[in-house]
Amino acid sequence: MQQCDCINGCPFFNDKMSIESGIGKIFKRDYCLGNFMECARHKVKVALGKEYVPNNLYPNMIDKAKKILLEAKVSI
Repeated sequence: MQQCDCINGCPFFNDKMSIESGIGKIFKRDYCLGNFMECARHKVKVALGKEYVPNNLYPNMIDKAKKILLEAKVSI
């Protein structure tokens, strides 16, 4: 699998977010370095722009991402 094209600027990947190291490593492996198309942060960034990605949005929070996009009238 490919790595996410947003890695260089992603606060999640670059440890700018408060996360447990074990969980963070798993998320990085599974999303950033794996199936990044399923990452909630990536979905919001691609659909709306990085300024719409909340600081507290974790890669697995797809329901929250759907709500953000629904409020902006964008579907994923």
